[in-house]
This record gives sequence, C-alpha cells and structure tokens, in this order.
Amino acid sequence: MAFRLSMIMFVVSLMSPTGWTQETQPVQAAAPADDWKPSTINQKGKQYPQVNSERRARFRVMAPEAQSVSVSLGKLALTKGEDGAWTGITAPLDEGFHYYSLKIDGAEVPDPNSLYFFGAMRWGSGIEVPAADQDFYAVKNVPHGQLRQVLFFSKTTESHHRAFVYTPPGYEQDTEKRYPVLYLQHGWGEDENGWGAQGHANLIMDNLIADGKTRPFIMVMTYGMTNDVPLGGGPRGAGGRPAFNFDKFKGVLLDDLVPYVDSTYRTLADQPHRAMAGLSMGGMQTRTIAPANLDKFSHIGLFSGGSISADSIENMEKFKEKIKLVFVSYGSKELGGNRGGPGGRGGPGGDPREATEGLKTAGVNAHFYVSQETAHEWQSWRRSLHQMAPLLFND
Repeated sequence: MAFRLSMIMFVVSLMSPTGWTQETQPVQAAAPADDWKPSTINQKGKQYPQVNSERRARFRVMAPEAQSVSVSLGKLALTKGEDGAWTGITAPLDEGFHYYSLKIDGAEVPDPNSLYFFGAMRWGSGIEVPAADQDFYAVKNVPHGQLRQVLFFSKTTESHHRAFVYTPPGYEQDTEKRYPVLYLQHGWGEDENGWGAQGHANLIMDNLIADGKTRPFIMVMTYGMTNDVPLGGGPRGAGGRPAFNFDKFKGVLLDDLVPYVDSTYRTLADQPHRAMAGLSMGGMQTRTIAPANLDKFSHIGLFSGGSISADSIENMEKFKEKIKLVFVSYGSKELGGNRGGPGGRGGPGGDPREATEGLKTAGVNAHFYVSQETAHEWQSWRRSLHQMAPLLFND
C-alpha cells in the first residue's frame, strides 16, 4: 500500500506537461546579445521564434486586433508594436527542446511559426535552444537507420495500435543478422512520436553506432496511455489524486507488441537481449513491469521516473541473475525537488542516488547519471539515452 501511495504522489508531480513551462524569471536589465538565429524547428521560412547565444528566446506574433498576447515560456507577456506585431524576449532558458504555447486574448493556441509536437495531450509548439553538447544528436554524414511506423493489433484492447520501430544501419543489407531490442516509452501527455521527434533517438543511435560506441539494436516506441492512465479525469486515489493503473498497457506490451516485433523483425527473441526503458511516466511503467517480469527483460532504464531500491526486490539473487543493468537518471535541477534526490520526495524507490548505490552494494550492475543544468525535459532524456545505450547488451 505504501508503494502505491508513493507512486501516486510521484506521478502527480509529473502531471504538468513535461517541459511545457519554466519558472518565471526576472528579465535582466542588460541588453541581450544581438546574435539571434531562427529556432531550428521553425516552420520552413519562418524567422521567429529566435534564440541567441545567451539561450534567450525572442518571439514575434502578428495579431493586430488582439488585446493581450503572452508566451508560456517564462509566462512572458509580449508587447504590441505599431505594426500590430507582439514581441518579447525571455530570460535564459535551459539547453534543448521546450514545448510552449501562445495565449491570445485568453485563448491558448499553438504558434503558427513553429513546427508542432505532441505533448500535454495535444499538438503544440516547440523551440530548440542549442546545447553545447548537441553534436551527439546532430544529423551527420554517417550510415542512418530507419524509423518505421507500424500498426499492430492488440487483443488486450481489441484495437489497433501504432508503434515506431528503429532498425539500425545495415539491417536491410545483412538479412541473416539478428538484433537485441529496447522498448522505449514516452512520458505523460506525450505519445509514440516523442522519442523520434523530440528525443532524436534515431540520430543518437546512428551516431553512437558510427563511432563504434554501442552495439546496434532495434528500438520500439508505442503509445503508453492506452489504458487507465487518467487524462485529467479518470479514477481517483488517496486525497483525490489520480490513481494510475498500468495493467492494460502491460498486456499491450507483453502479450501483443513483443510477440509482434519478434515475429516481424529479426530479433534475438530472448530475455538477455530485451530491454525496457522510459522517461517520466514511461520510467514508472518500466519500473512496474520489468522487475515483475524477469523472464522478459534483462536491462532496465528509468529516466526521471523513480528508482529501484534493494528493499523493494523480493528475491535479490534471482534479480541479480536476470537483470544485467539498472540505469537511473535525472536532470540536476530535478534532484532535491519533488521528483527525486536529497531533500525531495524522490518518488517510487526513494532517493534515486541512494537507491542506486544500494543496488550496487547488493551486487547489481547499477548506474546513476545526472544531466547537468537541465530539469524534467527532453535534454535530460536525450543525454540519458546517449549514456545508457553503450551499456546495453554487452554479452
């Protein structure tokens, strides 16, 4: 019962759209650096929003008849010019991808200047703040794998589901070779597009493989909110908090998706060559499903999604025999807050650093990674995948 209540409390802290807003920060008096460039994820030909070397974002929205316009990033109120354009500049933002929306006369809408991304249970705008380490997910002149969209039928839900499947470079050429599989889940309010569109998971893998830093493997990403995960409503638990239930998703994953992938792709269809990982809610799904199905998964990755304590493992000897890796990660700005770390609630598994150290002491191959100067956002999770991938499937 204590585990379930801690899980509920932890997920509530994740319920805000991942990375949708940042805390309001005072705008510094000094003039921002005048080296603005359009965001790399603007719609073709659109000059705004822009970013500069200080990681600030500048917006320009044409709404001549509007009475007020603001941007969710930093809760920035824009100023109307004589030409009817509303403009404004944020305080410095974290590196990487951020969701945002416009509020025009009280109506929250996407920015027509940006590409659209699925988060907070809807399609909305995004901006990319260049990161110092962005090279690891850059598009390079290296062999590229394929990110395929597939449909599979789920007997669990009696409906079709969509998944994205990454096959590494060379998959089509060597038709005898078989590959391990990582099942990789998104966070609350997002969908199966996330790891490809926002996370650049395919590019991360392409570059790691080209550098000889990871064993090539297949990645599978499907929609994780096909069940009793409340979307603002749904069943309530203690104190009126949403009561999450991953039972149907477990059926979709174990009874439908894994058999489909093993029968459709050239996989190494056994427990030692099957991993599960996820971010935020996807990490919680991983924490709930993988340790309870030691015959299915041998590697576990939790990105901002709780941790696993030695005390929670009923049979440590069997766990050590079956589980070859536990990888736990957080953004440094999450540690000590509501989502994890010293002084915070930590969520399922307790303090993530201490829990991971406890696993190491017990003899588990456990790794704890911290993404510096990022929070509960995609840059933390891009870095997490980049760090975890070379640790997978090292037979």
